[in-house]
Amino acid sequence: MAVQRTFSIIKPDATNRNLTGAINAKFEAAGLRIVAQKRIHLTKAQAGEFYAVHKERPFYDELCEFMSSAPIVAQVLEGEDAIAKNREVMGATNPAEAADGTIRKEFALSIGENSVHGSDAAETAAVEIAYFFSGLELVG
Repeated sequence: MAVQRTFSIIKPDATNRNLTGAINAKFEAAGLRIVAQKRIHLTKAQAGEFYAVHKERPFYDELCEFMSSAPIVAQVLEGEDAIAKNREVMGATNPAEAADGTIRKEFALSIGENSVHGSDAAETAAVEIAYFFSGLELVG
């Protein structure tokens, strides 16, 4: 397996409950290293631009409203097969279907307020990382 970088967001439902450290501990315990991180408060327009791929879906407006409701933690994770590892640690989108010990099983409030976002492919990760971080901010 190759070392990869992936993108992660700790969402407003988790930052509101001070879960950033607990969530990051799960990433680090799984062998992922945080190589960039920032806490920001997205505007609804910024959230809309980031989630533009979902613009035609019925949940788009609600998603943008939620993601701009409180600060998020945007970060880049690095490690062996980081994209798959991150998705494994996050768990299924629906916390009721997530495996025990995953972030969403332990911390998510609902399908919508599921505490974390993670890239689903290398191409997506590259676009998502570039949306939030300059090359100078990626340290490893």
